[in-house]
Order: sequence, then structure tokens, then C-alpha cells
Amino acid sequence: MTRKQTDFMQALQDSPIIAALKNDEGLEPALESDCAIVFFLYGSILNIDQLVARVKERGKLAFVHADLIEGMTAKDIAANFIAQRTQADGIISTRPNIIRRAKALDLLTIQRFFLFDSLSFENVLRQNSNADAVDLLPGTMPRVLSRLAEKVQQPIIASGLLADKQDIMAALSAGAHAISTTSTELWRI
Repeated sequence: MTRKQTDFMQALQDSPIIAALKNDEGLEPALESDCAIVFFLYGSILNIDQLVARVKERGKLAFVHADLIEGMTAKDIAANFIAQRTQADGIISTRPNIIRRAKALDLLTIQRFFLFDSLSFENVLRQNSNADAVDLLPGTMPRVLSRLAEKVQQPIIASGLLADKQDIMAALSAGAHAISTTSTELWRI
């Protein structure tokens, strides 16, 4: 395990709630929170470097969701851009090619999966990007999370539709290593 991966695993263990940002209004609360990891689910190629820099100044890990950054492409060059033009620690994507390229560039990687049927469940098990973690949506399915936790070797992050402390505790109890949420109230739990 590399030093980056060790630091990432330690951050997940120390602070299992991840601040996921969908707009500028969430940035200040995320910076002030105890969350050690911040996910950028918004931004553009014109400002993502500045947004990431603010998070890094606070000593937090920053991940950029390449699929959601305005002006990014679904090609490998998106990972090159994030590695070369930002201080991001890692990248999030649903696209295995971007995850593989990011790993080759020594970025931490999180592959995101949307679970909605048995085929998408099987896709998680068949994923071959060798991501450092998997992000599963929606995160409010403890029975499904539990079944995947038994079979997936990477840390699991549960995201989406988590509304309260009970949802967080259910996801963590089911085997998720962390949860990510855009809810500023949940960042303080």
C-alpha cells in the first residue's frame, strides 16, 4: 500500500463522513467541518483548481468527480487535467478508463456505481479498474451494502439519499467504510 493510500484509509477511519459539495454554498461549511475528505461534485475546468486549493489549504483530502466537472470529457485526458492542473488527491468517476488513467498518474481513485438492479450489482463485482475505493449509490440500502461488503475488496463509500443519523449508522453497520453526503447537517454528526 502506498503512502497516499495509507493516508486515505486513515482519513476514512478517522472521519467516516465525507463532505460532498454540489455548489459554492457548501464550501465554507465543508472547510469548517471535521470532515477530512471533500468530494467536488461541481465546478468547471476554469475554477476547479482554485476550489481544490482552498480545501488543500485546510489540510483536507480533495477528490474531483471528473464526470461532473463542466468542460471535462469522458476521455483519459480528464485525469491528466486533474493531475496536472489541480492539487487534488484523487478522482471520482463512473468510467473505468478514467480511473485506470488516474491510477497511472498516481492519483487516488474512487469508482462510482449506481445500484438499481442485479446487473448493476454484478458490475460492481466485475469492475476491473482496481480503484482504491468504490462509491455506491444510493447509500440507503444496508442489505445490499452488506452483501457487497462481503465480496468487494476495496473500501466502500455509501452515497446518495442519506437523510439522517440512522441512515449513516445503517450504512456503516452494513460494511461501508464511510459515507458521503451533501447535507451540511450530517457533516456534524
